[in-house]
Amino acid sequence: MSPEDGRGSRSRPLRLLLSLLLLGSLAGALVLLGPNLLSGLRAGDGWPRWGSECTVETADGQVGLTREEAKRATTAVALAARGEAADTTGLDEAVLQRLAEGAPGDAGASLACRGSAASGLPEQQPTGAGLTPRAERLRAAMAEVFGEQSLGGFAPGGVDQGHGEESTHYDGRAVDVFFRPVTEENRRAGWVLAHWLVAHAEDLDVQYVIFDDRFWSAHSARGQWQDYDAPEPANEILRHLDHVHVDVLRGGAG
Repeated sequence: MSPEDGRGSRSRPLRLLLSLLLLGSLAGALVLLGPNLLSGLRAGDGWPRWGSECTVETADGQVGLTREEAKRATTAVALAARGEAADTTGLDEAVLQRLAEGAPGDAGASLACRGSAASGLPEQQPTGAGLTPRAERLRAAMAEVFGEQSLGGFAPGGVDQGHGEESTHYDGRAVDVFFRPVTEENRRAGWVLAHWLVAHAEDLDVQYVIFDDRFWSAHSARGQWQDYDAPEPANEILRHLDHVHVDVLRGGAG
């Protein structure tokens, strides 16, 4: 055996060990990042755009959007429902159609955005209208885009009943937007608002959006819609079938 052969024999176990360590590292990374990798969305050329902040499920598959694109798309759809024009330059037509109409036969959740709950916000008390300044800012932002809405869940001087225990309504941090009666048309209109709230959640300090047996949380890094477990008697009000619930972050230590 030559000296070169000896060195080769001794180096093979080392190379094998290094290969196993590399494979183990890759496997660990896939376990941690797998869900986010799968949620990487296609760009205009059909290739995945990894790390997209928002996703929309279309008939052609999942499409990735930046948060700014999501805000523009959801605002354009909301304004179009009021007969107003909006700039849709560069936005995917399939995205706009899905956000406006929902999936065939099912209005459901189509847009999701990563959660991002701001820290360091000051805790606020309700003003004379019964809402905290953050919640009041949210209400004003909705009115600017959606016009007059049927609202509830707050009142001058605050509310102290009619909602679940520890409800954010009692803190003046929540608004209910009603879509009554419960029809497919109103359900689709409710999802237009729900999607808009999720797209703008970071700007408006939105914490939770609840609608149609589903909820979205700013505390969820993945930001996917989840099933909402309504309390008994689980009627259309408690299931949030007839209204979109939205609340803002408390701020402070809570």
